[in-house]
Amino acid sequence: MFELTFTEEQTMLREMVRDFVQSELKPIAAQIDEEEQIPMEILYKIGELGLLGAAFPEEYGGSGFGEVGYCMVQEEIGRACLSTATFIGAHVSIGTNSIYLGGSEEIRQKYVVPLAKGEKFAAFGLTEERAGSDAFDLVTKAEFDGKDWILNGQKMWITNGPFADYVSVFARTKRGITGFVVEKDMPGFSAGAPEKKMGIRGSKTSTLTFDNVRVPAENILGSEGRGFLLAMKTLDAGRLGLGAACLGACKELLELSVKYAKERKQFNEPIANFQAVQFMLAEMATLIYTVESLVYRTATSYDKGDMLSRQSAMVKLVSSEALDKCVDHAMQIHGGMGYSRELSIERFYRDSRINRIFEGTSEIQKLVIARDVLKRNGIV
Repeated sequence: MFELTFTEEQTMLREMVRDFVQSELKPIAAQIDEEEQIPMEILYKIGELGLLGAAFPEEYGGSGFGEVGYCMVQEEIGRACLSTATFIGAHVSIGTNSIYLGGSEEIRQKYVVPLAKGEKFAAFGLTEERAGSDAFDLVTKAEFDGKDWILNGQKMWITNGPFADYVSVFARTKRGITGFVVEKDMPGFSAGAPEKKMGIRGSKTSTLTFDNVRVPAENILGSEGRGFLLAMKTLDAGRLGLGAACLGACKELLELSVKYAKERKQFNEPIANFQAVQFMLAEMATLIYTVESLVYRTATSYDKGDMLSRQSAMVKLVSSEALDKCVDHAMQIHGGMGYSRELSIERFYRDSRINRIFEGTSEIQKLVIARDVLKRNGIV
């Protein structure tokens, strides 16, 4: 039976992240949303604290806490600012991790080490205009000229795109989809203007354009034609970190709702005494217990090397939809004050919606789960 237990070192990691969140991140979370920008000094501070390398081995610039430790980081960050959690997720879970999973030893030393240390920033270039939920339908192409790969095409909705130093890019080659590491200074590579978004506004998102970008042959990730499998394996891990951030946000919303329900009075008594409010708090607490169990059980299995496509899809599906339910309850409990930008509930409400879309929609997660169920029963 799975038990939710953490080592002393993991507990110390959580406490360190919590202190940083309380003292430095939470006080500026509203500012990040208003200005649509995470201050660079905060990004570098996150790197200096070792949070961008929590999941990676020490020999590659990390701190060796694995996926469980990384989820703890994202949970605490998610309690304050989902824009910052999104930056970290794109940088660590998918941008850097795809290079770590697919890169040679030389590639890992060259790119993963500075990324894990927070000296450089990463992005993950998979999505295109035609290739959203149908991620296999890529039109970005890479052709080998005998020395280098020549990359042409465009990616869209790329988190960290406007400022990433390195991007793991997936393109179609003669043998299928292949992954590459592209540096932002390579001629022909450009990032578009940041998108204007409803939520996670502090997270920078843009198109990426590749116009005859010459990529060295050694910058290939894995082998030619194996890039789609690498991208899907990367997203399995990415969905765990996303689930952890949703978990943190749910916990924060419950805490705020309990506090408000105790203080707010109607009909001469605290609204916490009303059964309608109690039912909403009960559902929030139950969803948190469910998501927490899913996230850390799956992260523990991931650190053991288990195959987790179905489980990670469950984490993504349940956590993203749980957050939407929790933030809706929090809004209802806070009433008109929750709708005001004076409180963080309004920001969480806008920030939460994207989680059911990016890194695979809820519908795609259900397909992944259903196909695995059918396969295990000999139907597919």
